[in-house]
Amino acid sequence: MARFVRVDVSREVLEWALDRSGKRAQLEKKLPMLGKWLKGEEKPTVKQLEGFARQTHVPLGVLFLKHPPEEELPIADYRTFDDNLVREPSRNLMDTVYAMQRRQAWLRDYLIEEGYEPKSFVGSATPSDNVADIAASIRRTLGLSDDWAHSLRTWEEALTRLFQKAEQIGIMVVRNGIVGNSTTRKLDVTEFRGFVLVDEYAPVVFLNSNDSKAAQMFTFAHELAHIWLGRSGVFDLAYLQPAEEGIEKTCNRIAAEFLVPIDRLRDHLSMRMQQVGHRVAFHDMAREFKVSPLVIARRALDLKLTSYAEYRAFYRDYLERLRRWEERTDDEDSNDGPRFYEVQRLRVGRLFIRYVVSALKEGKLLYREAYNLTGLYGDTFAEYAARETGGVLQ
Repeated sequence: MARFVRVDVSREVLEWALDRSGKRAQLEKKLPMLGKWLKGEEKPTVKQLEGFARQTHVPLGVLFLKHPPEEELPIADYRTFDDNLVREPSRNLMDTVYAMQRRQAWLRDYLIEEGYEPKSFVGSATPSDNVADIAASIRRTLGLSDDWAHSLRTWEEALTRLFQKAEQIGIMVVRNGIVGNSTTRKLDVTEFRGFVLVDEYAPVVFLNSNDSKAAQMFTFAHELAHIWLGRSGVFDLAYLQPAEEGIEKTCNRIAAEFLVPIDRLRDHLSMRMQQVGHRVAFHDMAREFKVSPLVIARRALDLKLTSYAEYRAFYRDYLERLRRWEERTDDEDSNDGPRFYEVQRLRVGRLFIRYVVSALKEGKLLYREAYNLTGLYGDTFAEYAARETGGVLQ
């Protein structure tokens, strides 16, 4: 088909592509003929349609359909929204889930071929099991004592320790705020905070790094609970609150108990709140338990020591102040020198790159496949792999 031939395109499909891209306003300014296409006053050329497909991240062939395709997330959708409307997952979310599924599928096959055994902790619990017992099992499997965070200085250090421990037992941990390395495709934290892909050989936890690190702590614990219950899913955990599904409420209880055992907190928090008020008490207990103040506030809500209105007000105020601070001190989209490779450690993960490098050296993976799996190419891939594995690729 000649690229300058004009073609009929369904307005419904064009509208769908625009809405799914999340960039309607930008594209309406960038593509001056878009308005005429939508009104049916002019037909786009194939070349113009190719550009539109690239801008909206939609396969070109889809734009020739009469009606938009029906797309569903390949995993359970536990997202909630204040307006209670069901929202289709964005192209950015879909592409991120698909990318992680490709990594998981490759790693699963590789581990099986290498003779690895399935991970016994995956799906080892049921929703009817005692929450405290499941939380204890998670700590035990991660090699953490009941007071594991006591010796750490801050909850940020505790969060890093959790990530490290999870990777050590074979959980692939990925943290990213954009699609792959595309800085123009930011992941919307109001759409999702994370997801988990459960597999007995290669479980994957994905955290939206645009979320506050304080909220990531609870999300990560929630995702660990999903692995123990053997249930994949994507969630937003607005205000650290789960969707109404029973499995989500169970995972939230497990996450809370894992981070802050209720028996250790109840009396201390109640007394401290009476002495200094709830806001100061949340910060004091956060320092003691090495969790974010948001987690302590969430536990106070569980214990009915604070109202939901007070909890939400504290949540919003704390995150706003923290967000301003993080914006000044943290830029994960940096592409400058060593900082770029530090960011790739989050986006690819040490666990995954080590298996990829091993497969390359064994001749079980082609370089082009490694590039596609990691989103890094040529010398950039080689440099990153060398930094993470301490060796030089041949």
